[in-house]
Amino acid sequence: MAPSPKDNKDDFRRLNGTQKAAIFLMTLGEETAVKLFTLMDDDEIRMLSSIMSTLGQVNADIVERIILEFNEQVSASGSLIGNLDSTERLLVKALGRGKVDTIMEEIRGPAGRNTWDKLGNVNEEVLANFLKNEYPQTIAVVLSKIKADHAARVLMNLPEDLSMEVIMRMLTMEAVKKDVMDGIEKTLRMEFMSNLAKRQSRDSHEMLAEIFNNFDRNAEAKFMGKLETRSADSAERVRALMFTFEDLIKIDGSGIQTLLRGIDKDKLAVALKGASNNIKDLFLKNMSERASKILREDMEAMGPVRIKDVDEAQMYIVGIAKDLSSKGEIIIAGDSADDQLIY
Repeated sequence: MAPSPKDNKDDFRRLNGTQKAAIFLMTLGEETAVKLFTLMDDDEIRMLSSIMSTLGQVNADIVERIILEFNEQVSASGSLIGNLDSTERLLVKALGRGKVDTIMEEIRGPAGRNTWDKLGNVNEEVLANFLKNEYPQTIAVVLSKIKADHAARVLMNLPEDLSMEVIMRMLTMEAVKKDVMDGIEKTLRMEFMSNLAKRQSRDSHEMLAEIFNNFDRNAEAKFMGKLETRSADSAERVRALMFTFEDLIKIDGSGIQTLLRGIDKDKLAVALKGASNNIKDLFLKNMSERASKILREDMEAMGPVRIKDVDEAQMYIVGIAKDLSSKGEIIIAGDSADDQLIY
């Protein structure tokens, strides 16, 4: 007796990402699969080959769903992502470890990626307060290494005369010598980054809002109720700072499409079971017609879902949305005038 469509959907939902990757590799043919294996590390090869050897017969409908999911993600992104690890792995295979170490040292810079990455996350007022005591040329170098929007906010927090001096230096700045860059990074690490945690005081309401975001709905209601009894003002401030699954409505269409590429579709189906119609429509209208149809079918096929499972799935998606927002890959519009979007 052939498996029913519902059985196939259930089997598909039970597959994890590694199992889907193994099945997808098997559809590509030996020659292409071998090329892909050469780009993986030993652990990835061992994991995938182990799963491939135990798959047995895979239903054609499941294979089609995996290919569709891959096609949706690739066609939606239209781009490839490169990073230090994948670049280094590829170079080692092509050039050997000896030459690659020198190349990667140049790419990473004298202090690695961390100094500038961390600096990009420092509050503009804190960074401006530190830089205002530095030479304009030094400030110009630092601002040239961080994102333009962050640099703009730092400039606005510097004294006006100093800001203009820095701007003029940036206009005439030439390539910075390696020893000068080494010195600037060393100063940032020793005098600023190492003491940043001591100087920065995190808002207690913001910290509690993040904690409340990770409660399930029963725990959230219980603690919020108790907090309102003890301090209504604090409860209101914490609630205003919280970001919930329903707040995803503040993300525009392109942001939702970016989010869709980074989340597990099975968890999305569970999360949407407990969401408002507005949120359901937001996700469904930013998917292809076929992907939208499959998601609706999956939601109907799963039947009743525990509230706990819905909460966990929603928190998972909110976590990814916040991570993408912190990286500047999506924009979550706020309630203030500065955060409103214009279409």
